[in-house]
Amino acid sequence: MRAVVVRSFGGSEVLRTEEVPVPPTGAGQVRIRVEAAGVNPVDAAVRTGALVEAGLAERRAVHGLGWDVAGVVEETGAGVDGFVPGDRVIGLADRLDLPLGAYAEQIVLDAGAVALAPTRATAAQAATLPLNGLTADQALDLAGLVEGQILLVTGAAGGVGGYAVELAVARGLRVVAVAGVDDEELVRGFGAEFFVPRDAELGSAVRELVPGGAHGAVDAAAVGTAALTAVRNGGSFVAVLGGAAPVPLRGTRVGNVWIRADGSRLAELARLADAGRLTLRVAGTFPLAQAAAAHERLAAGGLRGRLVLLP
Repeated sequence: MRAVVVRSFGGSEVLRTEEVPVPPTGAGQVRIRVEAAGVNPVDAAVRTGALVEAGLAERRAVHGLGWDVAGVVEETGAGVDGFVPGDRVIGLADRLDLPLGAYAEQIVLDAGAVALAPTRATAAQAATLPLNGLTADQALDLAGLVEGQILLVTGAAGGVGGYAVELAVARGLRVVAVAGVDDEELVRGFGAEFFVPRDAELGSAVRELVPGGAHGAVDAAAVGTAALTAVRNGGSFVAVLGGAAPVPLRGTRVGNVWIRADGSRLAELARLADAGRLTLRVAGTFPLAQAAAAHERLAAGGLRGRLVLLP
């Protein structure tokens, strides 16, 4: 089968499409024929070696790429009773120690990292959900707010931020969305009650809308301390995927969400997508062999939604 791998770190030119053996299916695992794989900033961090430099992954001869997958179950291992061949599924490849990721024609995942795909979504749309949706969901868990409280979301028009707004609204939270001025209509469509342009002084701008400040923040844009100033004393602040976690001033609870695969929560996110409560946004698609072009487009910025590779 074909897979995209990295054997040396660098720019998009280091991405190689190679013929590799089909990975074996172990006990408790499922093998998936990949129909779509999301392209995320963390993939660029693997490609450049940033994760190795940060001590989050070990240097190996071969590094696979791709966390998000949507496809069809080809084979199940011993002890798997939740899936059968032919099921359309989504999953998250969250281990950094494996030589292959979702940029491949087939992938093997633990059954606990997999869920049935949204029935009303294309494979490309479904592939935008696992990494960003679970990150937003787990960030909200870490924020620990209760119904009726006010959450600040930076990067609210982005992949994680957009899901964070919609999931927060589904939990009964009121949302202050921070995004570019051209994205106000978009984020209000996600359910945000308040809007602040990202170039505003956040502490003052948010407190003008919400006296005392927000009860918590999900910092999907890695704004850091500037976003913390908009959170009230004793509130919560969640940095996303290694983003800047500021000093916990004023008794703020500061945490960093480190994504983990969770098939049961992913199944719930799929149900929300089918119910029209999560917006699955595809910014563009590329063939698997054009992964380098996809990475170049990702680096150019300005995307609303995720790029997706189609094997």
